Amino acid sequence: MSHQSLLDIATIAAQAGGAELRHYWGNLSNIQEKGRPGDLVTEADRAAEAAVLACLKRHCPTHSILAEESGQMGSFDDEYVWVVDPLDGTTNYAHGYPAFAVSIGLVIKGEPAVGVVYNPIAEELYRAATGLGATCNDRPIKVSKIETLAQSLLVTGFAYDRHSTPDNNYAEFCHLTHLTQGVRRSGSAAMDLSQVACGRLDGYWERGLSPWDLAAGIVLVREAGGTVTAYDGSPFDFASGRILATNDRIHNALAQELLQVKPLGRIGGCGDAPVLK
Repeated sequence: MSHQSLLDIATIAAQAGGAELRHYWGNLSNIQEKGRPGDLVTEADRAAEAAVLACLKRHCPTHSILAEESGQMGSFDDEYVWVVDPLDGTTNYAHGYPAFAVSIGLVIKGEPAVGVVYNPIAEELYRAATGLGATCNDRPIKVSKIETLAQSLLVTGFAYDRHSTPDNNYAEFCHLTHLTQGVRRSGSAAMDLSQVACGRLDGYWERGLSPWDLAAGIVLVREAGGTVTAYDGSPFDFASGRILATNDRIHNALAQELLQVKPLGRIGGCGDAPVLK
């Protein structure tokens, strides 16, 4: 099956999931935590995932699937693995904050190859596949041309375990806020990567992430002309949970700054004061 055919399947699946998110938008009745503070799941997550998986299983019955709510069906080492987050940004969604998306990526032989990110409220549909370029609502997109950190606008996020680990990204956030025109935090990794791909933001870094947060967005950034690696510029590895994605021009400078930041200790919750390590 061609990359274009697989991209079309991912698009149909994302639109099906998006229809469920529109249906439940502002009408949630069952919001639960999944065991970690702030890690929410709702009936919208489950309905959207069911719609996405039904589509993928109908069109690609032999492919493996890794989905946030349902878990793994098949092996992540298989040739074709669909990686699904039916609602990336559940906390935003539950609060009525419109920064969230359906994220569907296809990993082929270990490499992200197809990606669709869809925000049904903003009505923005991002699509990309290896060799086919990247689009938003069928219009080609490219990363920004910003050349320096001082000119850049970045985005990041904070993992659910930020309350309990010194490696919480707070120090990096503060450090880079002083070196750039600003650092944003949207609460959706898929949307962050999409914004880098379309040139609204110039770079993104984060830790504590899962494959379903990243698979689709990685394809978008790469096909839009950007670069995706580990923090130190080495090849990206899903297992690390860390990502650095930029317009390529500021990539080395941002990597160097991330590597020199010392983490802060825990803040709040246990009476801890900020402590430089």
